Amino acid sequence: MRSDLLTLASNLAAREERFALITVVRREPPSSARVGDAAVVTEKGEYHGWVGGGCTRSTVLREALRAIADGEPRLLSLSPEPDEGRRAGVVALPMTCDSGGTVEIYVEPVLPVARLLLFGSSPAVRVLARIGHAMGYRVEVVDPDADKAAFPEAERVLPSIAADAVPRGAHVLVATMGERDLDAIEAVARHAPAYLGVIASRKRFAPLRDTLLARGVSRETLDGIAVPAGLDIGARTPEEIAVSIMAQIVERRRRAAAAPRAEATPLREPAQEAVDPVCGMSVKVAGARHTAEVRGLAYYFCCAGCRTKFLADSARYLSVKLQADGRNQG
Repeated sequence: MRSDLLTLASNLAAREERFALITVVRREPPSSARVGDAAVVTEKGEYHGWVGGGCTRSTVLREALRAIADGEPRLLSLSPEPDEGRRAGVVALPMTCDSGGTVEIYVEPVLPVARLLLFGSSPAVRVLARIGHAMGYRVEVVDPDADKAAFPEAERVLPSIAADAVPRGAHVLVATMGERDLDAIEAVARHAPAYLGVIASRKRFAPLRDTLLARGVSRETLDGIAVPAGLDIGARTPEEIAVSIMAQIVERRRRAAAAPRAEATPLREPAQEAVDPVCGMSVKVAGARHTAEVRGLAYYFCCAGCRTKFLADSARYLSVKLQADGRNQG
């Protein structure tokens, strides 16, 4: 990989931004890509590097954004006859470059380390810090009376944390035993944590909820708070309570990862797409580079080659499209 791409990837990781590494792992001539060609795609849809001509760019960008959204790597195979070479574990897609050939591209999402932000220093919190660390979470504890020695697994033990310093997408537990619950919940609730649980009974939480609602925290956010925190497994000891909370965090994390990709629009994958009338590929309307207008209607293309073919014989492609639309409606 080029040194500038390595530097970019390092900087994105240091800022805890989501991105994907794209690498050509196999090719068959006359594809213009070469094994080892690489690119970086950011969560914002910025594309750096080169893994093939413009005809493959939109496909790679779309699949990279999907990988960033669901956190799952994928192996893409772009070929002129994708149906003939389908294999388990490989996403078969059409190669639309005029040069033809086949290219296989590995898309690897790089996501920030999961964060576990714990408010309080109760015995259950100390156990949860150990469990979280063992599971690969980056643990931070916030409590003015916490002793760093009691949390050897924590990356940081802080007396307080500013609202704008709350880690994005953190998994948060509030367990200050009523002393600072309100301030802690308000500090994190506005930052859409991946999980927010409170060790409290529903009865004790009810007045806190009313106060938070009056302070502008949305009902939707409040409805998403786990109260009491943890799965209902009959937990009683601090160890059992910590296990139930971590189990609930894992459950919600996996459920979110498995959610339909239509729900991934906050990750900036444009929802509106058009179908290239030449090759049938999906093309993002927003920022499309290759477009044409015929009879007052706009058409979008994956590459300049498809646009050229369309303009040379638009009647043919529009006729095919009308026939296909008729079959779908029938």
